Amino acid sequence: MASSMRTLTVDLGDRSYPIFIGPDLVANSALYQPHIHGRQVMIVSNETVAPLYLDRVESALTDYRLARVILPDGEQYKSLEILDRIYTGLLQNRFDRRCTLIALGGGVIGDMTGYAAASYQRGVNFIQVPTTLLSQVDSSVGGKTGVNHPLGKNMIGAFHQPQCVIADTSTLDTLPDRELSAGLAEVIKYGLINDPEFFDWLEQNMTALVARDPAALAFAIERSCADKAAVVAADERESGQRALLNLGHTFGHAIETGMGYGSWLHGEAVAAGMCMAAAMSGRLGWLSGQQVERIDRLVEAAGLPVHPPREIPAERFLELMAVDKKVMDGQLRLVLMRDIGQSVISDDFDPQALKQTLYAV
Repeated sequence: MASSMRTLTVDLGDRSYPIFIGPDLVANSALYQPHIHGRQVMIVSNETVAPLYLDRVESALTDYRLARVILPDGEQYKSLEILDRIYTGLLQNRFDRRCTLIALGGGVIGDMTGYAAASYQRGVNFIQVPTTLLSQVDSSVGGKTGVNHPLGKNMIGAFHQPQCVIADTSTLDTLPDRELSAGLAEVIKYGLINDPEFFDWLEQNMTALVARDPAALAFAIERSCADKAAVVAADERESGQRALLNLGHTFGHAIETGMGYGSWLHGEAVAAGMCMAAAMSGRLGWLSGQQVERIDRLVEAAGLPVHPPREIPAERFLELMAVDKKVMDGQLRLVLMRDIGQSVISDDFDPQALKQTLYAV
């Protein structure tokens, strides 16, 4: 077992599970075996990741009856129609309730495989093997699963926790620069939500992260996972504190839906969304102009957009934001910032501040 591997735990009582972080983990059979309870294993991947890593994962699972489903790559394929291919594969192979699904890929594969696992025969086990920075630091941890609908992102899904998360940092070597930057958006998010010391560290080390320095990436992944694991353990089903993890996402999901899924990467949309949340927090008098500038500078240093696309008019933005999971009784709730490292969920903000933010684009 890799000596440099680190293990964190998502503490959910009898449903707790480990997150393994380190290089060269995808073919480590000892990490999979304790978390596979039957003999049937279905690996779900996509056309980009499968040629790189599928054989290595299968080599670690020779004691099991294996099947594979390869999906097209891209956010635009995160749909009920494509999800059906996983169910068809499970049924054609006569997989039973003791089967285990393995999600090998980025956030789209993880979300879809998790939702298939949550709903197939009313719930089977699955393992997350995230291969992008964004999925390693965010979407693979916490049990949120689902698919998109043309009218709204992630509006169809379920909470379904994995048995474990195997985050092989070596897979980031094959990650395109744009995808790496997209993952850094979620890393920055943790500093803004409740970890100001991490935000300071990111300001000092963003150049190293963009350059793929292994030590810097390993630290950022572990710190991000630890921050998320603590929030999930405190509020698994997003009844309160966990909603803070949606910083930038209400704006960001509106960008993704409005531009068409796949046009902007999720992390790019979240990055612009966080900057919009910062700008709005500044308009409310909660952040100083200097703090808003610090946030914009860090996002820019990560190679990410700080402004939303001009193609979405303010009125359309408001319509898209109204179709959001955080809307309660018709009232839009936003994650805003009272300080760097102190985010809050607010539904009583001045609507003029929101409109000014949208019309300023």
